[in-house]
Amino acid sequence: MSQPAVSATTAAATPAAKVSRKIRRAGRAAPPRTPSELPEPGPNRLFAAAVLPPSAVIDRARVTVNLAESPLGWLVRRGMVDARQFEAGERLRADFTRAQLAPRTTMAWDAGPTGRGPRGAPEGMDATTAQLAAKRRFEAAVGAVGGGLSDVLWRVVCTGEGLETAERALGWPARAGKVVLLLALDRLGDFYQLR
Repeated sequence: MSQPAVSATTAAATPAAKVSRKIRRAGRAAPPRTPSELPEPGPNRLFAAAVLPPSAVIDRARVTVNLAESPLGWLVRRGMVDARQFEAGERLRADFTRAQLAPRTTMAWDAGPTGRGPRGAPEGMDATTAQLAAKRRFEAAVGAVGGGLSDVLWRVVCTGEGLETAERALGWPARAGKVVLLLALDRLGDFYQLR
């Protein structure tokens, strides 16, 4: 018994065919964006085209990045933080993100407590080696900065709080957070041996 022939238009309309076309299109490199093709900047948006390095993705990708999305990006755009301090802060934030130290915002779907019998839940998964290495690097960097300076560094750089919010939370006077943040970023740059 033979299957009925499927017309080309019917085959192209199936969900699998649509998905395969999207995958083929996504595999092609996007043409480079010129500055005129970037979205319109606004009061809280500063866009730049960036090419991710091959280590970050399987293949090179061109993305549009909002440089003003973090308080540190906002400070560097206004000339309050220099390039060395900015790079030190971004390294710390990258390790904070890789180590998954941020609080969870959704439910944890991890396995429940393990049981001893055959019906007990399986053993929980261990943290990856990269995650543990990032956590060690983060803790070493924060330890090198010092206890008094690491509070504002953690709040502004890692969790993305604004300087005013961090100052209020720490009980500091207005504009004291910027001075302490700059000192912390300088010590962090020394720890990472940046020039």
